[in-house]
Amino acid sequence: MIALTLPSPLLGERIKVRGAFILAFALLLPCAAPPAGAQAPYQGPLIDAHSHLPNLQVLDAYVAAMKRHNVAKVLLLGVGAVQKQDVEWIAAAAKRYPDRIIQGAPIPDPLGQGQASRLDALLGSGPYRAAGEVHVRQESRKIDRRADDPAFGQVLEVAAKHGVPVVIHCELTVEAASALEAALQKHPKAVIVLAHAGEAEPSVIEGLLKRNANLMVDLSGMHYARTPKLASESGPLDPRWKALIEKHPDRFLMGIDVWARRLFESAILDRLMGWTRRILGELTPEVAEKVAYRNAARLFRVE
Repeated sequence: MIALTLPSPLLGERIKVRGAFILAFALLLPCAAPPAGAQAPYQGPLIDAHSHLPNLQVLDAYVAAMKRHNVAKVLLLGVGAVQKQDVEWIAAAAKRYPDRIIQGAPIPDPLGQGQASRLDALLGSGPYRAAGEVHVRQESRKIDRRADDPAFGQVLEVAAKHGVPVVIHCELTVEAASALEAALQKHPKAVIVLAHAGEAEPSVIEGLLKRNANLMVDLSGMHYARTPKLASESGPLDPRWKALIEKHPDRFLMGIDVWARRLFESAILDRLMGWTRRILGELTPEVAEKVAYRNAARLFRVE
């Protein structure tokens, strides 16, 4: 989850915000027309590899949007101790839409006493295909944990034992990237998915990918109303990201990262999903299918 500024008259609640002057109003403005000569949007299957529920009431609207935009499945993750009912909501969602929902096991506090044992029990209790979202480093919430902390290492080992990847929110600095790399190397059987590409430059991500085969990267929450973004609403995919994705096509996942209640309105979901398909359409067809679907299907062990 990346924090987003939307004023209370629109959301009905106040949400803490990260980033300077993010224009969330862009989500509410009329949709911009695609540029002349733009490539056709990606038309193949899609897995949303990173999203959240703020309550169960929004689920039907999201599934309806999935059907409109050929989104086959969605991975629902916890929100790092912000929401106390994540386990129950995710389980209920999977029960209501078993063919649509991939369950992620929430990890409220990756360094908490007994967290590894609790995760072990949770992963053994149901058909979980991932764990997280783990908030390792998030400036807006004043969270600054080390990915190579031994307590988190125990969590990674438990996830590896159950064969599930761990999705982490870790806003990379030089120090944070070094700690992440240390964790990846100390726990080679554990797969870490770096959410939102760590809010880092492509050159930083490329180095981590080259040196660590157990790292995956999700591109969730990098849409036109957030920072950093892959592209504006109607502009082209950032050439640096395009080059990196096509250089490492087996290492990227696409996620939408809805979480605030206002984002579950039909018009906003249509814009976010339409933008996602447009961006994927700028990749070569084979790479687009991997990023949109095949990599996630393999990682989360779904058909």
